[in-house]
Amino acid sequence: MRRFPSREPRVSLPKLLLAAGAGLYFLWWSRDPSQGQFLDMVNLLIHEAGHTVFRPFGEYLCAAGGSLMQVIMPAAFVVHFYRRKDPYSAGIVLLWAGQSTLNVSVYAADAVKMELPLLGGDAVTHDWNYLLETAGLLKMTWLVSGLIRLSGTLAILAGMIIALTYAVPKPDRAPNLLSS
Repeated sequence: MRRFPSREPRVSLPKLLLAAGAGLYFLWWSRDPSQGQFLDMVNLLIHEAGHTVFRPFGEYLCAAGGSLMQVIMPAAFVVHFYRRKDPYSAGIVLLWAGQSTLNVSVYAADAVKMELPLLGGDAVTHDWNYLLETAGLLKMTWLVSGLIRLSGTLAILAGMIIALTYAVPKPDRAPNLLSS
């Protein structure tokens, strides 16, 4: 008697472990995002490129461009995977977008004290000090950085939920194993 493959969807253990492990790691890290993180150098390169990309749009957007690009780049990958109907990968990359947003919140929180080391040393302008002072929000640094931090944490939580959801296929999402 010939046996047909089970119609039960199979759990992808590596995907499940990656989603759970990465999600928990980033959530744990979000408690204190000022601690160094393995993606910081990637984010820094993208941040610095953002200043160049936004330079033609004036001084204010040039200063904001680093932080903007640092969030736009991983968000673009989230959109890419979503459009390709790969929500698992979109969820995993959303973890990076959230982490990068948390990284921006640390920079924004430093706008008053300006203690973070910057590329170029003391000769360069602190982006967030300039941005918040120009916008008249320097006294609201705690609120601005807090909102950025909250959005990064929520992105990490959403990425983890999405990735976990799609690591465990539902019967209606399972591939048809009987057709080839």
